[in-house]
Amino acid sequence: MDEVVKIVNDIKQGNIKPIYFLMGEEPYYIDRLTEYIENNILTEEEKGFNQMVLYGKDVSIEDVISNAKRYPMMADRQVVIVKEAQELSRNIEKLESYAENPQSTTVLVFAYKYKTLDKRKKVTKMLEKAGVVYESKKMYDNQVGDWIKRLLSGKNYGIEPKAAAMLVEFLGNDLSKISNELDKLMIILPPGSTVTPQVIEDNIGISKDYNVFEFRKAIGERDQLKAYKIAEYFSQNPKDNPLVMTVGLVFGFFSQLLQYHGLKDKNPSNVAKLLRINPYFVKDYDIALRNYPMKKVSGIVATLRDVDVKSKGVGAGNIPQADLLKEMLVKIFN
Repeated sequence: MDEVVKIVNDIKQGNIKPIYFLMGEEPYYIDRLTEYIENNILTEEEKGFNQMVLYGKDVSIEDVISNAKRYPMMADRQVVIVKEAQELSRNIEKLESYAENPQSTTVLVFAYKYKTLDKRKKVTKMLEKAGVVYESKKMYDNQVGDWIKRLLSGKNYGIEPKAAAMLVEFLGNDLSKISNELDKLMIILPPGSTVTPQVIEDNIGISKDYNVFEFRKAIGERDQLKAYKIAEYFSQNPKDNPLVMTVGLVFGFFSQLLQYHGLKDKNPSNVAKLLRINPYFVKDYDIALRNYPMKKVSGIVATLRDVDVKSKGVGAGNIPQADLLKEMLVKIFN
């Protein structure tokens, strides 16, 4: 995120590069930077003749270079944006000659999603020398909660840790989807508001009481009544609560718990760092640690592997989701 801020600040200060090659597994920042350049390099009057958006599936590298070598009309520079540029990956090396001597009056932008260039190759080194090569890396799930908090804070909103966790559990680490949902909330809520689990439930449709986060917590606390109630809710709403995902997240919890048992330094900050979890939730792991000895956790992990295979239809016949969930809970609690 710091690198993104630096790129934007450089552009604001007039330090504009002739090439921006934006690549990586996380499309969110690629889209945001592309959008910023598209909206802010040229004035509205200049855009008509001097801003062009191309799509990788419709053009060749030669087409891109040809457009980049044009001169601007009645403006200091032109902007050429290549969206879905990953479609040009087979011939991307052909950019070497242009990167060696880029047109100084052109800002050439590549939105190269879900892929990266080999940093050892000449084309990458040439692009880095000529302009900016930015890699947008996928965030780990444990990093997304802090990202949500920073994003909202920058727009004068707050969020409770549980509410952030609900979003991550429901949407994973897809920053674009999360950002879209947060935009909807910020339309509804006045600036200065705090996003709570109730707000999430009322406006996004994620139950604050019946979700995988609460299910996992109930299991950790050995709250059997609550765990079985949530399992029953999942069984009645299978589209919103896929068994494969539920089992996978519970498996992840116990795998982390097994790792926690093996840690010598159980300081909360160290636990959060090594388990890649939000420090706010370390207490949930502390409770589970007391409820499940290491040997029991090892057995549960083996059980969950078996349930995971069955949830994918292997060796399970037509066992209903409800029965598989109950089987899982019986083996965990007994």
